[in-house]
Amino acid sequence: MKLQRLCNDDLDTIGAAVRVPTYDRSKLKPGIVHIGVGNFHRAHQAWYLHRLFQQGLNHDWAIIGAGVRPYDAQMREKMKAQDYLTTLIELGPDGSAAEIAGAMIDYVPIADGNGPLIEQMADPAIRIVSLTVTEGGYYIDPATKHFAQHHPDIEHDAAHPEQPRTAFGAMIAALRLRRDRGIGPFTGMCCDNLQGNGNILRQTIVSLARLSDPDLAEWIDQNCTFPNAMVDCIVPATGPKEQALVREFGIDDSVPVTHEKYRQWVIEDAFCAGRPDWDKAGVTLTDRVHDFEMMKIRILNGSHQVIAAAGDLLGIETISDTISNPTIAAFFRKVALEEIAPHVKPVPGCTPAQYVDLVESRFSNPAIIDTTRRVAFDGSSRQPGFVIPSIREGLKAGTPVDGLALVSAIWARYCYGVREDRSRIDPNDPYWETLHERAKAAREQPRAWLEMSNTYGDLVDEPRFAKAFEASLERIYADGLANALDHYLAA
Repeated sequence: MKLQRLCNDDLDTIGAAVRVPTYDRSKLKPGIVHIGVGNFHRAHQAWYLHRLFQQGLNHDWAIIGAGVRPYDAQMREKMKAQDYLTTLIELGPDGSAAEIAGAMIDYVPIADGNGPLIEQMADPAIRIVSLTVTEGGYYIDPATKHFAQHHPDIEHDAAHPEQPRTAFGAMIAALRLRRDRGIGPFTGMCCDNLQGNGNILRQTIVSLARLSDPDLAEWIDQNCTFPNAMVDCIVPATGPKEQALVREFGIDDSVPVTHEKYRQWVIEDAFCAGRPDWDKAGVTLTDRVHDFEMMKIRILNGSHQVIAAAGDLLGIETISDTISNPTIAAFFRKVALEEIAPHVKPVPGCTPAQYVDLVESRFSNPAIIDTTRRVAFDGSSRQPGFVIPSIREGLKAGTPVDGLALVSAIWARYCYGVREDRSRIDPNDPYWETLHERAKAAREQPRAWLEMSNTYGDLVDEPRFAKAFEASLERIYADGLANALDHYLAA
């Protein structure tokens, strides 16, 4: 099959089976700078804007991509070569469908000191700066939840505010220019999976600004808005299978994105410089973001951590194959319904139990090739963010925590670095070396794992949890993971 080049000039020659932009992309004007142009952003936030543009709305809210890492320079070149277009492939149990999305119109050059990015964010046309920089990218101490001001990146930006290293330092430098030029503030919008993500972004920005310019920090705190938001869509990493799939649609796209059909975006309506009409594209604007995000983060993201390391330890490569394992599926349902859902409020149209069913259905989609390794990545951020809060809630409420203790034990066993078939687990966390050394110590003395105070805080001194964890880890090493799961399910 001859592949069709992905570019503006050739959109009208792409096959009828692929939906293409119906708007004139040459007339789009920028309104948003987005930092962190990964798969999730292009399948989620950028798609909602694309949907608005298809309705003939908000053509002055197009996206300019940006980044602060060397990787982003490669991404910029790939996107630029195809006029910043993205092929989105929706994966359903009964087949797939393709769509070309065109909400991004440019990508800021990557440079030391982030000068081009700062100037772009200082442009009066930019009214929102949004980010997807991973859950662990906000310089938050995992134990105290306070700003980690002694991180080397933060110390650099505090000492060199005009040539920052981080996205947050660049945002502050741009806001300084906007204030001094009389332009006014922009909205900072976090699109990462963090509870209270707008509050966290505000804390990071204001705290960093205060280290070098307290007056500017006060101006930002008083004038900028940082809406909380909840984002949801399963978006696998792009690999050879995804590259092959886009070619089946006859398209030459070097960075295609696959995703599930389900999407959800819930945003607090707090935008100091205006916003697109996102509600006309299916976004929920509400003052109850916390309840929506609690349901999603605790049940969906938490359940991902319940099953991912377990699946990888057993040599299961994908999430759909993991949840099709009867023992792991039963483990997921028991933990989700008995130890997580009791601490989650219902939201309009959905109870926690119904959401557990929805999550199981989404995890079971065999067309979504989402690997257990990808989902298990960065447990040092995801376990404290998605799992440990449910442990604390259970201890406080007197509800069961044995399953969640087993989840922590599985994570400890995973970080030991060897699967049950004795194959090696390659490093899968930014702090893998530290975790691996701690996991080796915990094999002989399980309590050593819980003594990671930056992760577990004082949970090592909670007997109901600590004893369950120790028993679970000992059982995994003595009898194997499957037997440990069966023991929990039998109880």
